[in-house]
Amino acid sequence: MDEESTLYELEFPVPHVSGDEGDGPVLVHALEGFADAGHAVALAAEHLRDSLDSELVATFSADELIDFRSRRPTMVFSGQEFTDVEMPALTIHAVRDNSGRPFLLLAGAEPDLRWDRFVEAVRRLSDHFQVSSVVGLNAIPMAIPHTRPPTVTAHGSAPEMLGDLPRWGSPLKIPGSASMLIELRMAQHGYRTAGLSVHVPHYLSQAKYPAASATLIETLSTVTGLDLPVGALENAASTVRTQIDAEVSGNAEVEAVVSALETQYDAVTGRAEEAPSLLASDESLPSGDELGAEVEMFLAQAAAGETDTDAPDEGPEGDTSPGDDRP
Repeated sequence: MDEESTLYELEFPVPHVSGDEGDGPVLVHALEGFADAGHAVALAAEHLRDSLDSELVATFSADELIDFRSRRPTMVFSGQEFTDVEMPALTIHAVRDNSGRPFLLLAGAEPDLRWDRFVEAVRRLSDHFQVSSVVGLNAIPMAIPHTRPPTVTAHGSAPEMLGDLPRWGSPLKIPGSASMLIELRMAQHGYRTAGLSVHVPHYLSQAKYPAASATLIETLSTVTGLDLPVGALENAASTVRTQIDAEVSGNAEVEAVVSALETQYDAVTGRAEEAPSLLASDESLPSGDELGAEVEMFLAQAAAGETDTDAPDEGPEGDTSPGDDRP
């Protein structure tokens, strides 16, 4: 048995994932943790599994891939004894879209350890299932208002898949993630790859933001041709928008900040030929420091505290840099 195969356990019998024409499935990877502002990636993955027919294909070993001292599992205590534990999960499901077309969904906690072995295991599974293309989902905090539609920036080795989606446009050196490494290695092995990064208002990056999840799934449909539902997420987004608007209304300081963000957003998106993405703009966008701790805490706590029953349940916390609480 090779080392990579010890990282996961395949279901038996393995679900059928070839299309009616014998074509291979798209692999969608949606890893929570590093780039999951607004829990948009976790919400999107959960929505796809719950709203479509899905079967478990493989389960990765949390013991091999997760550092439990930096990302401690939640224990359930009855007051007298421990009754359960919520372990981080990383799985691949075979999902069928509204038309019955199958695709693979790799979702769950981003691995802390053994990235090279993990990515090689994903590559070998992709070879086994004759994956046709690979698309990653990400969500990043940006200085944009919640009163405007979320936007998406794209990248990847297959520009024909991305159409006229905005690109980053400038060379960068940034901290890596397992999702980025999947995209790089899969492209190096000849797979068509794409990455979709939805923008989330940075003052809501710690709250549930289903509007960003809906935008991610709509863009995924456009890029892959998959027929994917978004109705439940759009309903949740409408509810969250109403709640945030209610909290903002009457607070002059917060209203002024949102208005300033709206002005900057409209100026940038209205000059698409000069500024293909919000990051590429030469406008001076408000920073987190300029918004102030009061604004961020005010809106984030309002959304997080009031939308738990209205938005889809989220997975593990998705902060951008899990802390290490080793002694």
